[in-house]
Amino acid sequence: MRDVCVVGLGLIGGSVLRAAAAAGRAVWGATASEQDAEAARADGYAVTGLAEALERARERDALVVVAVPLPNVEDVLRALPAGVRLTDVVSVKGPVRDLVARVAPDARYVGGHPMAGTSASGWAAGRSDLFRDAAWVVSAEDGTDVDVLTDVIGLALAAGAHVVPATADEHDAAVARISHLPHLLAAVLASVGADGGPLALALAAGSFGDGTRVAGSRPELVRAMCEGNRSALLGAVDDALGRLGAARGSLASTGGLAKTLDAGHEARLALVERQEAGGTSLTVDLTSPEALAALRALGSRGGRVVGLDGSTALARTT
Repeated sequence: MRDVCVVGLGLIGGSVLRAAAAAGRAVWGATASEQDAEAARADGYAVTGLAEALERARERDALVVVAVPLPNVEDVLRALPAGVRLTDVVSVKGPVRDLVARVAPDARYVGGHPMAGTSASGWAAGRSDLFRDAAWVVSAEDGTDVDVLTDVIGLALAAGAHVVPATADEHDAAVARISHLPHLLAAVLASVGADGGPLALALAAGSFGDGTRVAGSRPELVRAMCEGNRSALLGAVDDALGRLGAARGSLASTGGLAKTLDAGHEARLALVERQEAGGTSLTVDLTSPEALAALRALGSRGGRVVGLDGSTALARTT
């Protein structure tokens, strides 16, 4: 089990550190937040300065996990020793991939993104089981270092997640629709509700609470995430505006919303059905020259890696 060094000990980074430790890994971390550093030390975790943490990672050939917001990634990359094993948990992958290529081209990088979180932030919000049964995207670009890819898959599985392989661009297009757009819509919905005044907020119940939950996230973190995926998010916003425009037109002309509501209902049922589906088992030989293509094909079909057996990835399709 490879040692793990986590840079950034907020909700996600702190949870990665806890999960890796719970799985029996040797772990240590670094963070620019003195509050998070003190809290992590109080909980018994080794937290040092960035340079010391990264030098230890170099000496022990550990996997470095970058868990800072996108605007801070470059500073961490510039501090990396050459040749380290590197992954990240940043919510956009294309910009991080490009930063690594420009700033730390000697790093052995494989991108990652666990699809889990809450509206809370900071070390105190993290927990070791945050990623249990969650999807953890792992980049499977052409030219990926398969040895490090195996490390990242192993870390995700050890944290209780299942792994969805994808390219950075595929990931960014997908999360624009199922993560970044929901954050933007939640912000709009929360504002519309608040503008209804005290009576509207007094009547707010489950549907409003569910729809606005992520609007409670720290705005600067949501900005970094959404603005960092600008191109893909614009396409998702245009799609949403088109559907809202069609719903408005139908409501204004005929008073009917059946098409919009029926389509949404069917889409929700399809999501639940996919989540409950058992799927079909298969394996991917990670030593094969076709391994990366096979992993990408698995991810594009909604499949996932659920285990490792030596150099074989155990997978399921849905």
